[in-house]
Amino acid sequence: MSEKKTFLITHNGKWCKNCGICVAVCPKKVFEIDRNDRHAIVNPQDCIGCQMCVEHCPDFALIVEEVKNE
Repeated sequence: MSEKKTFLITHNGKWCKNCGICVAVCPKKVFEIDRNDRHAIVNPQDCIGCQMCVEHCPDFALIVEEVKNE
């Protein structure tokens, strides 16, 4: 049985316009818009590394990288 992959999500707050596209496209509900209408990474452990958020972010404000468990 293979070990579950884990991913590191990096968010550049200076570039992000809080458009909510990442919230809309994430199949695992990793992101939410908080009560201040700001982007929030709320479930990073659920990220499957599909890169949908990265591909759709108009501000290039997200990076998703696999964490290598050695």
